[in-house]
Formats: sequence, C-alpha cells, structure tokens
Amino acid sequence: MDFYSAYAHGFARVAACTMPVAIADPVTNAATVIAQATECHDEGVAVALFPELCLSGYAIDDLLLQDTLLESTLVAIDDIVEASQDLLPVIVVGAPLLHGTRVLNCAVVIHRGSVLGVSPKSYLPTYREFYERRHFAPGDDRRDAWITLGGVEVPFGPDLIFAASDLPDLKLHVEVCEDMWVPVPPSAEAALAGATVLANLSGSPITVARAEDRRLLVRSASARCLAAYLYAAAGEGESTTDLSWDGQTMIYELGELLEETERFPEGARRSVADVDLGRLRQDRLRQGTFDDNRRTHDGRVAAFRTVEFTLEPPTGDIGLRRKVDRFPFVPDDADRLAQDCYEAYNIQVSGLEQRLRAIGGDSWQPKVIIGVSGGLDSTHALIVAAKAMDRLGRPRSDIHAFTMPGFATGDATKSYATRLSTSLGVTFEVLDIKPAASQMLDDLDHPYSDGESVYDVTFENVQAGLRTDYLFRLANHRGGIVLGTGDLSELALGWCTYGVGDQMSHYTVNSGVPKTLIQHLIRWVIDSGQFESDDSSGEINEVLREILEQEITPELIPTEEGKKPQATEDSVGPYALQDFSLFHTLRGGARPSKIAFLAMHSWQDASLGEWPPGFPEDRRSSYDLATVRRWLEVFITRFFASQFKRSALPNGPKVSAGGTMSPRGDWRMPSDASPTAWLAELENVPRDGS
Repeated sequence: MDFYSAYAHGFARVAACTMPVAIADPVTNAATVIAQATECHDEGVAVALFPELCLSGYAIDDLLLQDTLLESTLVAIDDIVEASQDLLPVIVVGAPLLHGTRVLNCAVVIHRGSVLGVSPKSYLPTYREFYERRHFAPGDDRRDAWITLGGVEVPFGPDLIFAASDLPDLKLHVEVCEDMWVPVPPSAEAALAGATVLANLSGSPITVARAEDRRLLVRSASARCLAAYLYAAAGEGESTTDLSWDGQTMIYELGELLEETERFPEGARRSVADVDLGRLRQDRLRQGTFDDNRRTHDGRVAAFRTVEFTLEPPTGDIGLRRKVDRFPFVPDDADRLAQDCYEAYNIQVSGLEQRLRAIGGDSWQPKVIIGVSGGLDSTHALIVAAKAMDRLGRPRSDIHAFTMPGFATGDATKSYATRLSTSLGVTFEVLDIKPAASQMLDDLDHPYSDGESVYDVTFENVQAGLRTDYLFRLANHRGGIVLGTGDLSELALGWCTYGVGDQMSHYTVNSGVPKTLIQHLIRWVIDSGQFESDDSSGEINEVLREILEQEITPELIPTEEGKKPQATEDSVGPYALQDFSLFHTLRGGARPSKIAFLAMHSWQDASLGEWPPGFPEDRRSSYDLATVRRWLEVFITRFFASQFKRSALPNGPKVSAGGTMSPRGDWRMPSDASPTAWLAELENVPRDGS
C-alpha cells in the first residue's frame, strides 16, 4: 500500500475554479483554462471545474447565436483537448454548443486528450434578469443522446456519470447553474444513480444576499445527496452592462464546507480540497433510506449512463488538502463549540429528568445516588444531576453524593469531591471502603492481605466493585437510583469494571459523551453561568476549574516513592488519539490505515491547525506516526475485547452525532468478534513512521 498517498486512502483532490473571461473570445478563454488546468495538474487535482459558458462568456446575449462565436468555441475545445493529453485533471468547461437545430448551454468534460461527454443545462431561467430561452434549448429531453465534437461522437445528456476505473468511488456528475435551483435537480437523481462528486458550472450574476442562497443550496445538496458538491461561478471579465459577478467558488462534503475562495477576485482563483470518497460511500451504506429513495425513482435513475475513464492518480505524498480535526467530537469554532455544549448538557439533563419522572410517577420522587471521586466524569454527572433537580423543582439535597476513598485516593481529589458537593448543596457523605476492601482481599487470600505490594486487576476491581455495590445498596436503602458516571471513551476501550463496577448503574448520563468533550462541557458550565443564581457560585466555579487541571487517574494503585502516580492514559493511550480513532471507526467505518493517515496529518505538528477554544497551551501535544500506530493497535485490541461490556449497558441518552456505544442504538456487534482483520490491515501503516 502507498501509505502516504491521499489517493490510496480514497481521497480525490478537486478544484472549483473561476477565471477572468475575455468576452466572446473563446480561443483566449481556452488558453486561460489550459493555464489553470496545468496548475491544477501540478497540485495533483483529479477534477477541475470552471464556470458556466466560460469559453464564450455568459452575458454575451445574441452573440451566442453567431456562427463565428460557435465555430470559435469548437476551436477552443479542440485546443483544450489537445493540451489535456498530459494533464491529470478531468477538465469541466462551459460552452455553447449546437445540437440538432438548437444551441444548448453545455458542460464539456475533457480528460487526457479526449472529450468524455457533454452535459447540457436542463432548466433555463427566464425570469427577472434571465432570458436564456431566447438563445438556448433546455437539455432535460436530451437523455441518451450523442453529439459529435472534433469528429468523434460522444455521449450527450444530463444522464451522464463519469467514473474513474482506477479510483472506484470517484463518480462525477455535472449540472449547470439553474439546475441546482429546481425542486428535483439532475444531481439528485445522479446521486441516487451512484454519483459521488456533483459539480455545478455557474454564471450566476451577483445581487445582494445571493451568495448565501448559493451556499445554502450547495450545502443542502451535499448533505441530502451524501455527496461532495463543487460550485464555480463566473467572475472577472463578464459583461457588467446590466449585471455584476463575484466569482464565488466552494466545495462542500456531506454538508460541511471544505474550501471556498474570496469573492470579487482580481485574477483567477480556485478552491482546492481533498474530498473523502470513502466517507461518502460509508455514509450511503449506513443510511438505507438513500437507496430506498433510489427505488422510488428507479425508472429515471436506472437510465443513467456511465462513462468510464482512467484517471492515473499521482502516487506518493502529495499532502492532504482538507482540515482534519484533532478532536472530531469537539468543534474548533467558539460559537459552534458553545452551541454543542449547550445541546449536549441539556440532552443529558433532560434525559435524567425524564428518567426520574418515569420512575417516580405521582407517588414517589426517587433520590439520585452518585459516587463522586473529584475526577472529570463524576464531576460532570453531578452538575448534570444538580441542574435536573433544579428544573424538576426539587431540592438538590435529594442528590446523595458519596466519596469513597480507597487505598490510593489522594487528598486533592477527595477535597474536590467534598468542596463541589458541599457548594452545590447536595447531601454529601464520606464512605471509606478500605476496611471492606481489606476484608474482601483477606477472604480471597490475596497477597496484599499478607503485606505484599501486589496491585493486580483483582486489587483494583475489589475497590471499583465495592464502590458500585455500596451505591446500589444505598439506592435500595434510601429510595433512589444509581447515576452512572462513565463516559463514551471508557466504554469504547473497556476501561470500566464489569457488572458490579462502574460499567453498571440504573441510568448513565455520560455514556454518550467522549472524554475529550467532558472538559469543554464543564468549562461551558462555568462560562455560561449555569450556577450563577447559587450563593456559592464562586466556589462551584473555582473547584470546577481546579478539577479541569488535574491528570486523569483511577486512583486504585498506591503511589510508591520515586514512581509516577497511576495515570489512565499510560495504560489505554492518550484520550485525544483514542477518541480520534473512535470517531472515525464508529462514524466513518474507516480502515485502520486511513485512521492512522488522518491522525498523522492532524497530530504530527502541534503548531499547525486549529485547537478548540480554551484548550490549554501546555497540553497541546503532537504525536508522530509511530506513536499513532502504537495506540491505534491498543484501540483495536481493546475495542473488540470489550464489546461484552457494551452489550450490557444501562440506559443513557445519545449525545453526539459521532455515535454512541449503546447496543440498542448506534453500535451492535457480537461480543466474540475477532480483531484479526483489522490488525492485519493495520500492517499497512509503517511501524517506524518512515
């Protein structure tokens, strides 16, 4: 496998180009297209899209019907065809072409010295400033047609999909401007027929707010069609007799903006991005209604024609031209992050509210029994419970919080649990589990009971299990439910004690929240003033900030002098990397080698790219490929080995579109599945990072 090649991982580099137009001068415009296509070739671009009627100019009115213009356009196309022989990109240009007795507004698709086909504009605007039917015939009735260009008969019609034989998921469909604005665009039918990359050549004169309308349509088309959508509008050089032009270009994928250029540019501009074809295919595999919709429209969809070509994509490292989030569960944009945190927190709060109402009915108000350690997860679950009680109009004293120190509990975390519980006004107690744990270890004839420093899994789970056992019995005793605190990342990695342990509860509010999001949720609770009305809000926020600063640890093994205290990430890996792997496994179905490729580009240099707002400077790490590979192997192994824990999860709300581990929701797999195939595929990743 050519590991460092973006094309080898199912990406295709595409470009949406705008350029200065010479009015009614096709040969000059062809030279501009060739120059831009050559630059795209040098950048490793597979598809280069140019604006509507870019060879002639869009706003040339009755000149479109002049023989001189039409003949010059054919010469211009021949020039591009000749120049394309040694160029990588599929070049898509706009041109007026004669077909039968009428001129049509066309997209000509050219690759390596040949015209692959021609897609005419189906729907012609004749309203407001537009009067295209004066010059053009609509192309919606030209399905299954042919046209002769350069002495060669080529497919002609809006029913063409251009498919790369050596990049199986690259399937291109082209529509022209107004086609995107109708209720059922040709691109929608093409997507149902298998097209993954949808391209729109546009003239589209600019008026106030039209750019936002275009962006809305392109974004929604890419989301609904589970596709990438390229858009290129006319710009500099077009006639301004009655109109103006802004040269807007953009590339969207599944509703997400990958790239756009400045508007009203001077000179040529292009948006260039690597679209993830594998991601598109995976989404279509999962969203069964997409194919159901194809069945509904099968009469037209089945009639699409496929035009095959050989792309010959570049090999080796050409970089990756797209943003890859270090934290796919955590937005980098401050406003988006605040919105996500607002929604996630309230999903958790409302989920707990409903569970308490459903259990209690009209006759009983169940208490909330929760173990608090002073760590991130139990802290967040506690402030979710506090808000739920507020919204239910119940006293926070109905939350019974217990901190249960064991053999390795530190003074700092114990103090955090104490201060937070006290400042929130919940019922709080300390329940020392060491005597019971010592008794159990003695009953088990464990070496620790004889004074040996044996800190094995039994030693750890005796403590974890006793804490949960006490909580369940306390729930019986005090008339309540045990609130689970474990998070999505721990469930993915199996970092929880099964059965009588932190894997189990009556209801769990964090099971849909990854570890990397928890800290931002807590920070949002502080910044948004969720407890401002409390007399002790200052103390609440202060202790929350202190909790955010500590290292993640289960505190189950006593720290020996001169040795590093037990740290979770030393065992299961950095949660930043493991959440990265989790997202791309769960949401995208990505191969291990692709996950490693993406992680390499995202994490190899801490100084490059964006970080979530508020992320501490001193925690901004980088990871080389060897480190990424090492922890990805741990992720795969633990992910498969831990399914039995996820198969028996208690109820809890889904929070992120990235997914959840619930066996009743996003993720279902047999508990005895083997990771062998995934580990074998991981061998495509260089071990030494070279």
